[in-house]
Amino acid sequence: MELFAQRRPGAGRAVAITGAAGGLGSATCRRLAGHGWTVIAADLPGDGLDQLAAVPGIGVVPLDVTDPADVVAFGETVSARTGGLGGVVNFAGILEVGPMIEMPEHVLRRLIEVNLFGTFRVNQALFALIERGRGRIVNISSETGWQSGGPFNGAYGMSKHAIEAYSDSLRRELMFLDVPVIKIQPGPFRTAMVESVLGRFQSAERGSTRFGSLLRRTGELAAAEQDRAHDPRLLARIVERALTSARPRAAYSVRPAPSRVALEWLPTRLADRAIREVLSR
Repeated sequence: MELFAQRRPGAGRAVAITGAAGGLGSATCRRLAGHGWTVIAADLPGDGLDQLAAVPGIGVVPLDVTDPADVVAFGETVSARTGGLGGVVNFAGILEVGPMIEMPEHVLRRLIEVNLFGTFRVNQALFALIERGRGRIVNISSETGWQSGGPFNGAYGMSKHAIEAYSDSLRRELMFLDVPVIKIQPGPFRTAMVESVLGRFQSAERGSTRFGSLLRRTGELAAAEQDRAHDPRLLARIVERALTSARPRAAYSVRPAPSRVALEWLPTRLADRAIREVLSR
């Protein structure tokens, strides 16, 4: 793969995408490859990565973002394949739900390891290529990244609040090196992660000694959001915009859930009361 640094943004340039086999990552890989990017798609080995390997313009690399040695090797592989990067997009992430007071430490640790440290490692490993390619960094946050924490979503919210803080600091550092850092904050989209929400809440309910009925009700409400989830191709268009805009935004909020946005407008006491009333029905 070769970088054509003098062309317009996107044309003939290379981009590395982690979490590429997931619904949002896959849609983004396919869109960018279809618009002239050379895509290096990285994820855990499996059918999703194998399917991407068959798409023209996409090369795949197995990657475990929780393994520091694997991330270093990934950086070396990317360096061997391209003279520089027009962008890196960090989709790699997992979801966990459940009461913070009952959640096993190893579950929280694994989630933070993937969602936060995975992003941190990949950006460090690829940064020299980003500089060389005059590229930019796109970190995938979430609507929960800028919203106050909700019940039983604390672990995931913690990881995305951390991504927000990390991305803001990184942006304000790298602006002195002329490397843009952009946050993408998706609301609900149709992905396997979203589809797994009900099962995750049911599992948490079985393991809880204090919150059984509340977990059941929260899981039902979360599952109902699937009917309003958006097409991943919409999110892929926003990522492409973040990578190609001459003046990208610091953050792109993409179709957040209206009910959650409304809660953020309420005073804290009223928001807490609303949550109590809805979950107690």
